[in-house]
Amino acid sequence: MASSSALLTGERLVVFLFAARVALAAPARLAAPLALLAGAALAVELAVDRSAAAPSSPLRRFRTRPGASSGILLGATTLPCVMLARLIQLSRILPTDPNGAQEFAYLEMQYWAVSISCVSVLAFFLWHLRQSANNEISKTLKYGSLMVVLYLVTFLLFFLVKTDGGLLAMTKNGYLLCHGVAAVILIKHILEKFPSCSSFGEGLLVSSGLVVYFGDILARTLSKMEFSASPGAFIHTPGTQSEIATVIQGFLLGLFLLPLLYKSSLQVWVYCRTLGKQRTQAIEKRVEKRAGSAVFYVSLLLVLLFLVPSWTRLVQGLEVHPFVWVLNYMFTNSDERLLLCAYWIFVICVSIRRFYSISKQSKTERILLRKYYHLVAVLIFSPAVIFQPAFLDLAFGAAFALFLILEMIRVWEVYPLGHTIHQFMNAFTDHRDSEILIISHFSLLLGCALPKWMSSGFNDRPLAPFAGILSLGIGDTMASMIGYKYGVLRWSKTGKKTIEGTAAGITSVLAACSILVTLLASSGYILSQHWLSLSLAVTLSLLLEAYTTQLDNAFIPLVFYSLLCL
Repeated sequence: MASSSALLTGERLVVFLFAARVALAAPARLAAPLALLAGAALAVELAVDRSAAAPSSPLRRFRTRPGASSGILLGATTLPCVMLARLIQLSRILPTDPNGAQEFAYLEMQYWAVSISCVSVLAFFLWHLRQSANNEISKTLKYGSLMVVLYLVTFLLFFLVKTDGGLLAMTKNGYLLCHGVAAVILIKHILEKFPSCSSFGEGLLVSSGLVVYFGDILARTLSKMEFSASPGAFIHTPGTQSEIATVIQGFLLGLFLLPLLYKSSLQVWVYCRTLGKQRTQAIEKRVEKRAGSAVFYVSLLLVLLFLVPSWTRLVQGLEVHPFVWVLNYMFTNSDERLLLCAYWIFVICVSIRRFYSISKQSKTERILLRKYYHLVAVLIFSPAVIFQPAFLDLAFGAAFALFLILEMIRVWEVYPLGHTIHQFMNAFTDHRDSEILIISHFSLLLGCALPKWMSSGFNDRPLAPFAGILSLGIGDTMASMIGYKYGVLRWSKTGKKTIEGTAAGITSVLAACSILVTLLASSGYILSQHWLSLSLAVTLSLLLEAYTTQLDNAFIPLVFYSLLCL
């Protein structure tokens, strides 16, 4: 793990400017907790970076991704800033939308949930560093602990004042604190079970994001049950979620629960095999492998055929299986969707065949080959965002579900596809991928998908759904290609990013925005964002790409999206 003992680095400065931009646009009651969270995250990051060089560092038990800084400040502030920016955007329709107040209240609860998750993980790091003998580390630990305590006090006072205390406030506080406990358990599992796969900041982003996402699934499930349907229930989810979003949530819920079902079923099978024949030593490895693969496929079928439709029927009232619903959606009055699918298949097949051949036969740099895929993402997703935005949401969900299934087959070497998928995916890996997980394709897909998913519903910023496509497909690609071929002036002595590359990225994104504004205007959209604000958003996002050693596909689209919402 790369360390930096300096108080102010390029990445920290950009993150500070990003958080300050969001906080200044928010009401004080929501901006103050973000400031306390950022202060605590900075103190913890300083303590972790200063302890990284010590042989007896308590955090050395967690093997983070080589070459990356801890990234705790960026990881702790990104999702809270996203939620707060979305709250600011939603507040602009409160006086006119009858459902706006309920959506705002629920999103505000999610903001507190993700913030509590991040603060809890920071407390987890502080707990591990508490025995450090270094005076500088001890001082930063005191500041970090003070910030965490102040944040928790602010959190408790906020709900006591807002709800006038009582059982309802205690129930809400307990529910939100459970998010923090779950985030700590999850990041501990990620760091221990997937060594060298992520930095602390990346693990924090993934754990807090998953906890809030599954917290939303739990909340929507509870809101449909009798005991939470009363007016005095502590949680009410807005009834404005689309059927597409529910179908996506159902499939992802099933696939994330699949490993638990698969491992449990495999253990039962091994136990029965041992109990029945008492000759486990004589079982050939090939038989065991094929039997384990059969268990996987059976578990997958159980999840897709029974668990997923049961949940979607409960939450959304879908009377047909989600697969049938998706097929009906695609083939009913859908000439444009079918043409779009044909276009996607053509572009994907041609690009994969061409780039896979180049990766095997040519000496083209791997970084340039990967950036070509970013350009392919622009070709695939841009027309759909303009002409079929709802269908693109569904397509993103289907692609992510397929990626999850393929990665499980690869990691567990499920017969007969595991080895073939592993060989194919290895052709497109880089230094950020480990032998355990290949995450580059996940980060690119989610980087493009998350801004689009979060823009569903009310969105008065037409460029916000394009945040991932613009920042990764245009900005990051042009910055890397121009910087690699023509870059001379580097941003830092140790980094590879150049000023020429960043300037090219900023210019290309602004040019793409100009073209998009014209296209969107012809489709009836009105640009409601000032060019000065847009330029600031583009500049901060590309500066973060220049300075950060974190997984830029994961962070830059979220930062850009947040700034576009303001």
